[in-house]
Amino acid sequence: MSSQAPNYPQPRTCPYQPPAGYQEIAEQGPLLKATLFDGREAWLVTGYQESREILTHPNLSSKRTHPQFPIVAPRFRSQIARSLAMIAMDPPEHDLYRRYLNPHFSLKQVRRMQPEIERLVSGFVDRIIDNGPPADLIPLLAVPLPSLVICRHLGVPYEDHEFFQDASGKVMLGTEEESGGAANDLVDYIDQLVTAQIKQPTDGLLGQLVRERVLTGDIGHAELVSIALVLLIAAHETTSSSLALGVITLLEHPDQLALLHEDPTRFGSAVEELLRYIATTDLVATRIAKGDIELAGRTIREGEGVLVSGTLANRDPRTHRRPDELDLLRSDSHHVTFGFGIHQCLGQNLARLELEVAFRELFTRLPGLRLAAEVSELPILGAGTVQRVLSLPVTW
Repeated sequence: MSSQAPNYPQPRTCPYQPPAGYQEIAEQGPLLKATLFDGREAWLVTGYQESREILTHPNLSSKRTHPQFPIVAPRFRSQIARSLAMIAMDPPEHDLYRRYLNPHFSLKQVRRMQPEIERLVSGFVDRIIDNGPPADLIPLLAVPLPSLVICRHLGVPYEDHEFFQDASGKVMLGTEEESGGAANDLVDYIDQLVTAQIKQPTDGLLGQLVRERVLTGDIGHAELVSIALVLLIAAHETTSSSLALGVITLLEHPDQLALLHEDPTRFGSAVEELLRYIATTDLVATRIAKGDIELAGRTIREGEGVLVSGTLANRDPRTHRRPDELDLLRSDSHHVTFGFGIHQCLGQNLARLELEVAFRELFTRLPGLRLAAEVSELPILGAGTVQRVLSLPVTW
């Protein structure tokens, strides 16, 4: 590995610890050049304050159609990946879409959903208990919970969940061919849903957007398909992975889990520390400079790629005390796991609530929960920027 431009991203050997080579990268930071899979170089931001600073810089662009836009894996070369609603947009188009969607994912709206989410989680834990030990938390909780929640919120038929769970997984973690094919399948599926909603809008978010935005001419059919694609993939994949990885991390840190058993009101703050510590999605931003940017005493030139590593920013020793320790009582658990600035994750309030409710219900009702396999034996996909746990056997 070149000390001038180390490879990025790198594979993890532990689900809740950064790759071994990231220590050397952190020591070279907070801003350095990194080498991508295709041999191109891009700027890598590893400092917490520098991440927040650059993510609000007016010369940073999300336009993935730029010929020099940094691609971190072959699957992100596809046309669909390069043109995702909101994610691959700059103001003013981005801001318009966010204004349409923000009320539907606000803290007030998510709190209205809490009783239903609590009921759903309780039912899933009932089935885990009925299943009896050992039980696999992936099909019994981590995958179906976020899928069912986003299906009900969007107005997507839950009976189709196996299709879009499989497809979204391939989009995020598949080969270039698998990812492109799965994305096309999802677009075709959502296109049919939008067509049906335009004919007869229902009460879900898709139906509301049809009535409020499509039928009024604010957005078109294809735009709503792109919006729904982003919401469906993002709401399912990362929340599911964070839930599984959070369970693993807590079970591997019994002293910290004991703090939650001691005081269940700590689950909310525990979610923030787990989000900081695990960084399910290593890469929180992929951008291109549309003008020169001065950062950390260096100049990022127009046309150069920029990456922000949440894993490293969340463990910046200049910002976090004992950054490599899981500490559910820490006061400096702030993180950039959901990004920062105008592109900050739209569904972060919903994700936080799902994780908090799931952890509280699971560990309160099953206080003796423990892993039924060694962490090193757990099948986990994700040599790059995203992790996905395929099986999580537990006993109690």
